[in-house]
Amino acid sequence: MASELAIQVENLGVHFRRNRRGGRSLKDLFGGSARRTRPGEFWALRNVSFDVARGEAIGVVGRNGQGKSTLLKLVAGVLLPDEGSVTVHGGVAPLIEITGGFVGDLTVRENVRLTAGLHGMSKAEIARRFDDIIGFAEIGDFVETPYKHLSSGMKVRLAFAVVSQLDEPTLLVDEVLAVGDKAFREKCYRRIDELLADGRTLFFVSHNEKDLRRFCTRGLYLDKGALKLDAPIAEVLDAYNADYNR
Repeated sequence: MASELAIQVENLGVHFRRNRRGGRSLKDLFGGSARRTRPGEFWALRNVSFDVARGEAIGVVGRNGQGKSTLLKLVAGVLLPDEGSVTVHGGVAPLIEITGGFVGDLTVRENVRLTAGLHGMSKAEIARRFDDIIGFAEIGDFVETPYKHLSSGMKVRLAFAVVSQLDEPTLLVDEVLAVGDKAFREKCYRRIDELLADGRTLFFVSHNEKDLRRFCTRGLYLDKGALKLDAPIAEVLDAYNADYNR
């Protein structure tokens, strides 16, 4: 039943132009699928379908350039599909880029208020959670510092600290945690464990097999923009490793 699903993806497709996002003209929109791929364009994803149940932890694997991060952006609503549909039941807490939607010229304090507010957190709730966010990010000395002056590690810590405080039912995590130091990654992973224990849904893109086995019970293997395998995470990783080592 749809009420038991967190994400529904049906015949999903998105294409790009080389070096920039593909735009579609009116002729393309009404000219059928044959017109939708023009010279210099390629399908990043096509004919991808799957459902994610509430509370599932899904790991997305595949070589670079196979559509993993594109899929996360489609689920997050950052990109719109050219074919098919993505339906998300409830909101998402996306950690899919280091910037996390933060504004470079605003201070850390202003960015926390802005980002949390855009995700529906009230002013009172932001004020109540602000110290916890800053404490988790370990950047108490930089609250009034413009975001653009933070190091990459600080940006990751701040982004995760804000996103993990959101009450959205689905957490989207890309490779960005790889930028943080080992101690902070373990801190983030403990927080992810807590969210999963609370019944949240996890959509996790990573090349780290240990992390995928730790968090995920099911895997999606993307290859050349297609969903090659949807199976238990151990089976997906075995298939991916077998292909990669050929």
